[in-house]
Amino acid sequence: MEVYSNDNEQVDALRRFFANNGKALAVGVVIGIAALGGWRYWASQQESSAKAVSAQYQQLTSAMQADKPQTLEAVSNFANENSNTYGALASMDVAKQYVDSNQLDKAAMQLQNGLKDTKDANLQAVINLRLARIQLQQNQADAALKTLDGVKGDGWTAIVADIRGEALLSKGDKQGARDAWSKGVESDASPALKQMMQMKMNNLS
Repeated sequence: MEVYSNDNEQVDALRRFFANNGKALAVGVVIGIAALGGWRYWASQQESSAKAVSAQYQQLTSAMQADKPQTLEAVSNFANENSNTYGALASMDVAKQYVDSNQLDKAAMQLQNGLKDTKDANLQAVINLRLARIQLQQNQADAALKTLDGVKGDGWTAIVADIRGEALLSKGDKQGARDAWSKGVESDASPALKQMMQMKMNNLS
């Protein structure tokens, strides 16, 4: 490290440094400013795009009616074109309409597509739970049990236990159903859900 005896030597040293390295520093500053500007532009574009997708989702789902197939198709197309949270939500909205009209195959397919559009664990859990219930209505107990295995998180334990019990009972496995509901009753479930599962266990007797 150089030691300077007075301020003049320090100033001369700085001058020499900038004379030798000024161009490189200037280029670095320009690149840094350009990168910051580019990032801000990208962030602004992302925000604008998200707002546009949100507005389109609200508009399409508000107009959706079961007796107007073209509105269902519009929301379904939106879901196919948006591999994000809004696409997953749109798939759930369309699936609900199909369930209400007893088109369970279409509802299940819609939910399966929605699963691919989100990485959010809670949203995936909700979709899987709805899908398992539909599969149960379709007498596909094994498929429902497999779907339930995809639900992660302690917060869903009771609901999973309730559906799992129904699936096992539909297969004739009363002990399995009892074990599932018992686990649900012992979990941190709502009082109403605990009472319902307890009643189901009592009915097994």
